[in-house]
Amino acid sequence: MPRYLEIKNYLIAGIEKGKWKEGDVVPTEEALARKFGVSRMTVNRAVKELTAERVLTRVQGSGTYVAKQKYQATLIAINSIADEVRERGHEHSCEVHLLDSLKAQDPLTQKFEVAAGHPLFHSVIVHLDNGVPIQVEDRWVNAVVGPDYLEQDFSVTTANEYLMIVAPLQGVRYSVEAMSAPRDIARMLQIPEGEPCLVLNRTTLSGDQVASVATMWYPGSRYQLEGTL
Repeated sequence: MPRYLEIKNYLIAGIEKGKWKEGDVVPTEEALARKFGVSRMTVNRAVKELTAERVLTRVQGSGTYVAKQKYQATLIAINSIADEVRERGHEHSCEVHLLDSLKAQDPLTQKFEVAAGHPLFHSVIVHLDNGVPIQVEDRWVNAVVGPDYLEQDFSVTTANEYLMIVAPLQGVRYSVEAMSAPRDIARMLQIPEGEPCLVLNRTTLSGDQVASVATMWYPGSRYQLEGTL
């Protein structure tokens, strides 16, 4: 194995094991060169590649630090956030902040294309990755499509997993925008009020009717959205 890859693997392993956490300074290039018995040029290549991969971040005149991790969520595929967390080798958990039922009124009647009084369910759930809040999921569900929605144990399954079973996906409409976190969202994500967030608005269709309308808030400092066509 090339020596620079040994150094990369050493730094990555240290980060994964918690030796260096987000924001911690890592050993200097000089210290790493002495440890591995290599030139500064070899160490510099390892550090530059980890910086390009956003594992590390360099601050001129200060040092090299563990970068804030940017979690990823898919846009085109409708995946369960729990699966995305587990695929990273992390532990998914959630906090249920609201489960309620009510009758549709404007503007929800327009979004669901139903008459006033149509039964809907409303949930607000915070998803966590290794205990770190990464998404606030504010979801409205068509009660005709998912009649057992409020009875689900969301510590075991996610709203998406339940709906994909009872309401097979027929189509999806979505938009993404940048918004400042209002007080309630900031509190749930444990970020400062007003911090920029990525906001995904998504409507799913099943059986020629709207199954759910969801707004997902992602802290901009921790997340990036991706997709392929």
